[in-house]
Amino acid sequence: MNTKINIAGVEFKNPVTTASGTFGSGAEYSELVDLNRLGAVTTKGVAHIPWPGNPTPRIAETHSGMLNAIGLQNPGVDVFIRRDIPFLRQFDTKIIVNVCGKTTEEYVDAVRRLSDEDVDLLEINISCPNVKEGGIAFGQDARAVEAITKIIKDHSKHPIIMKLSPNVTDITEMAKAAEAGGADALSLINTITGMKIDIHKRGFAIANKTGGLSGPAIKPVAVRMVYQSAQAVRIPIIGMGGICTAEDAIEFIMAGATAVAVGTANFTNPYATVEIVEGIEAYMNQYSIKDINELIGII
Repeated sequence: MNTKINIAGVEFKNPVTTASGTFGSGAEYSELVDLNRLGAVTTKGVAHIPWPGNPTPRIAETHSGMLNAIGLQNPGVDVFIRRDIPFLRQFDTKIIVNVCGKTTEEYVDAVRRLSDEDVDLLEINISCPNVKEGGIAFGQDARAVEAITKIIKDHSKHPIIMKLSPNVTDITEMAKAAEAGGADALSLINTITGMKIDIHKRGFAIANKTGGLSGPAIKPVAVRMVYQSAQAVRIPIIGMGGICTAEDAIEFIMAGATAVAVGTANFTNPYATVEIVEGIEAYMNQYSIKDINELIGII
């Protein structure tokens, strides 16, 4: 039975990784999860300098999910290089570094500083506010998606995964724009913008007013967007959005995802990633599937 998949020339032992922002850089989960069992670990977002994040409260629970407005708090790329890469390199897993920025220059600065580091792929989060464009996210304008993808690709020595925003009219336009800009792969979906009001305090449940909705509530939207994008582009897709079980993961793979990322489920079940790896293997045994690649995009 073969569970190996390939993204931009990088071979994963299985198609399961973590979703950025839900697993740190692996250290806090490593006492519970055998990181060697994962196809890859995708790190929390890394910026060119430390970011303090948004004011608290920053998280609110919702039906079948959660809202978060962490604001991509992170210690910056220098600390990440010094502390987190050596930790992750102890394990037999691939390293995907999520990169964030507020301007093109900030993305490029972080990408350049990671270029000579021992990591496998970079995932570029283009759902960050684009300060120079009046707060419009890069990922909500197809021309901006293509332009920033091309610039980052020109400066990176690693394969580039563009993480797309679902807060758009047509996800396929963004997927095609990233592919046109030279992206090696896509990851989708990021969180869906939502809001919660505390009726007893008569105020917003999170200080930022709005936050990103994640968890099982968004899975049907995510599966649909992965399917549509897989029909529109030829590059691999990492699917995510509400994956809690192996059945969820297989659904994304059948819709066209080459790999899957587990996010919010890590908060309620720290063992979710390994359970999903084992569940995929059990499914393949049950249906006599010899190669995981036979399932990719079969719907």
